[in-house]
Amino acid sequence: MGVPETNPKIPMLSPSLYETDFYAWTQEQVTLLRNEHWSQIDLQNLIEEIQSLGKQQRQELRNRLSVLIGHLLKWQYQSGRRSRSWLATLRIQRLDIAELLEDNPSLKPYLEEALRKAYLRGVELAVGETDLPKRTFPVECPYSLVEIVDYDFYPGEPSKLLDESEQ
Repeated sequence: MGVPETNPKIPMLSPSLYETDFYAWTQEQVTLLRNEHWSQIDLQNLIEEIQSLGKQQRQELRNRLSVLIGHLLKWQYQSGRRSRSWLATLRIQRLDIAELLEDNPSLKPYLEEALRKAYLRGVELAVGETDLPKRTFPVECPYSLVEIVDYDFYPGEPSKLLDESEQ
């Protein structure tokens, strides 16, 4: 079977800069916007990209909450295996979530929904990293949002790691 012939009456569309070099496309759009060349702006793709940026912020919040919750579960349910690495992960995720919410305060109303979605992923993380069965963990998140983001909240029995890290 041969290669199908192209119809010479139908012009072949060359790929747009958006499709071939996204970074160059972004820089071109910035220049067009700054110079107010409204008619030359790639409006459809620009709308899609701006919408995508908003979705990425929500995803970032869910991802950070998932990692934080997974480590809180590990901290609580495997207290004998706690490490400085776990402690660092808890602290860094909390700092990153606080910064994300400071930069994007309109995400705050989304926190409850994000928590529900993040908890499921947090449990999966804890199951995968502890070898504990999934049934070990509560069906609903055992921590409030206030506790989850509280720099001083560590569930379960007290840990010497917390005292050592303050020195």
